[in-house]
Amino acid sequence: MKRHRLFTPGPTTVPESVLLEMAQPVIHHRTEEFIAIASEVFQNLKYVFQTENDVFILASSGTGAMEAAVVNLLSPGDKVIAISAGKFGERWVSLTKAYGCQVKVLEWEWGKHFAMDVLTESLEKEPQTKAVFSTLCETSTGTAFDVEQMGKIVSRYKETVLVVDAISSLGAVPCKTDEWQLDVVVTGSQKALMLPPGLSFISLSPRAWSLVENSRMPKFYFDLRKYKKVLEKNDFPFTMAVSLVVGLRQSLDLIREKGLEKIWQEHSLRAEATRQALKSMGLKLFSESPSDAVTAVWLPEGIDGEKLVREVRKKYGISIAGGQDQVKGKIVRISHLGWQDEFDVLTAIEALATGLLQMGWQVPVGEAVDRACRVLFS
Repeated sequence: MKRHRLFTPGPTTVPESVLLEMAQPVIHHRTEEFIAIASEVFQNLKYVFQTENDVFILASSGTGAMEAAVVNLLSPGDKVIAISAGKFGERWVSLTKAYGCQVKVLEWEWGKHFAMDVLTESLEKEPQTKAVFSTLCETSTGTAFDVEQMGKIVSRYKETVLVVDAISSLGAVPCKTDEWQLDVVVTGSQKALMLPPGLSFISLSPRAWSLVENSRMPKFYFDLRKYKKVLEKNDFPFTMAVSLVVGLRQSLDLIREKGLEKIWQEHSLRAEATRQALKSMGLKLFSESPSDAVTAVWLPEGIDGEKLVREVRKKYGISIAGGQDQVKGKIVRISHLGWQDEFDVLTAIEALATGLLQMGWQVPVGEAVDRACRVLFS
């Protein structure tokens, strides 16, 4: 029997202890038992988000939390800025346009380092901007964005909030919501939080809540005022995904036991080992500002990336991710998210190298593994 391993930037591998928790009989979502579990979860989410503000749980994918940010903060016709440097920056553009906002798109070349003066100049020209939308890790390119610096810039504009998509990176890389003055942060369950897909999360600063009170966007299920009203009772306004929340308690316990600082360090080490190994294969990183959550790499000329991803998964049970849109078939992406260890890194590297060898591209596999081992075990 073939074992399947996930090195995609979501879904990621779920620890067995979390799976076992979710396999327990389903309990009713209005019982004292479930409310007690939810209470633990809400407190531990604040730790992962690095915030003293409330963190809300939605039964949706991460895109649901993104949409919740738009419809709760804004009104039709509001001016916003969206930084678009990949597939998920484009999602901010699509969401804000869908709800009738006036969107200033800061289009940026995929994988390139984002220049902060562009954001500053845009805010100077449009001081009535209600929100700036950005990403912590652009999953489609493996690129990290300096949201800490963005927080410093946006905080100078008292009527503007900074909204960060941290779906593929919260819990894997530093994201200090309060310290960095990030007004809204969203994430999803199937990434560094080590759960199956199905939950999303959103935190809001007091400044963001001042916009919520004046928002005129249509909303019902994603109306965060309903979630806030029952949060003091550790409850939910609608039926929650009970088993996922039960599993979340376990995954958050694992994160707290390990400690965020240690987890950030481990992701950084795995990412650096992967980058060094790929370079030793003669491959070029796609991003100028690579994230420690996921690594994107250019494929050699003549290699069909879609076929490579498909064959490695089919033959060896190893799932890595291909490119999207303009880089489809040209790059592959390897995630370092969640429940992985040093030997998972070596597995992913050997799987990619084996796939390339079978497609006719000569790879110094031993050198690549040796390079990774020197980073991981030195």
